Amino acid sequence: MQVCPKYIYQYKSWPSFTWDNSKIQVLLGNVRHLQGKIFGQLSALGFSLQDEALLKSLTEDVVRSSEIEGVALNYEQVRSSIARQLGLEFAGMVNSDKSIDGIVAMLLDATQNFKKALTAKRLFGWHASLFPTGFSGIYKIDVGKYRKHEMQVVSGGIGRERVHYEAPMPSVIKAEMDVFLKWLNANNIDLTLKSGIAHFWFVVIHPFDDGNGRIARALSDYLLAQSDNSEKRFYSLSAQILTEKKEYYRVLELTQQNDADITEWLVWYLNCLKHALENSENSIAKILNKTHFWDRIKDVPINERQRLMINKLLEGFDGKLKSSKWAKITKCSEDTALRDIKDLVSKSILKQEDAGGRSTSYTLVE
Repeated sequence: MQVCPKYIYQYKSWPSFTWDNSKIQVLLGNVRHLQGKIFGQLSALGFSLQDEALLKSLTEDVVRSSEIEGVALNYEQVRSSIARQLGLEFAGMVNSDKSIDGIVAMLLDATQNFKKALTAKRLFGWHASLFPTGFSGIYKIDVGKYRKHEMQVVSGGIGRERVHYEAPMPSVIKAEMDVFLKWLNANNIDLTLKSGIAHFWFVVIHPFDDGNGRIARALSDYLLAQSDNSEKRFYSLSAQILTEKKEYYRVLELTQQNDADITEWLVWYLNCLKHALENSENSIAKILNKTHFWDRIKDVPINERQRLMINKLLEGFDGKLKSSKWAKITKCSEDTALRDIKDLVSKSILKQEDAGGRSTSYTLVE
């Protein structure tokens, strides 16, 4: 007979979480240092480049948070929706679905309005924005209100189901959320650490029929915006969680079966956040490199095809740059592509790599 596990909320200690400070403090200090370092680097960017970094980070956050739940969103539609809702403009903007606009609106409310208290009504608005039709896939769900049904997190096919977690009963959800929101809106703990605790606590309660994971990640973003004291998001926690998805679910499940001690979750969460910040640091370095590169050649005549391909190379071109790829991407003939390339070689912007003949490829002159 399978013995049902005892979940964290079933212990008398709930919700008085504990953790081992000796395992947390150095890691938290490293994360806080990286947060400050990134915002320092961004001060070296002009407003247009800050907007570019912001747009990239928010788009990644929206797309990857949904991808964690198996929901694929159109990247360009998400990017365009964010730009429109923030009042930004860029070339090639596309129309976006209302469902995408709703998901974007939730994240922007969390990050742009981080100084506003989080209430049940506001959370209901977030939930409604995720499910504007009232359906999750083919299933009708209660939208903009706490769930009325029992909730299990299950994997496996019919007859081979495995229960990973069983959430608190619907009858206690409101009381649980009242305690959670009171704690969330109090000035009681380091905000970066608080973002990790809030994420876990919300997932434990699992207050909605669906969308709990995405809202938990929005809660993290909301508190991280408070921690940074900025509505500008330059790193994506959700993108990093997607990379570490298997471990994310493993640590969540393990910690949900603990008695109050959430050390392992916090260690994993802070490490994940550190990795997200390190990736952001690399992205900002690329933007700075791109800026310095264009400053260096600002007086050199460049056509639009050349500009497009130089930017692709600066952003990290996939594979070797050959004249055939140039022609395909810029929609020109191979002869025109070769003329464009040779022109940039003569201007010391591109250089030919060692292999010649049909394998001839080119790279930027650093």
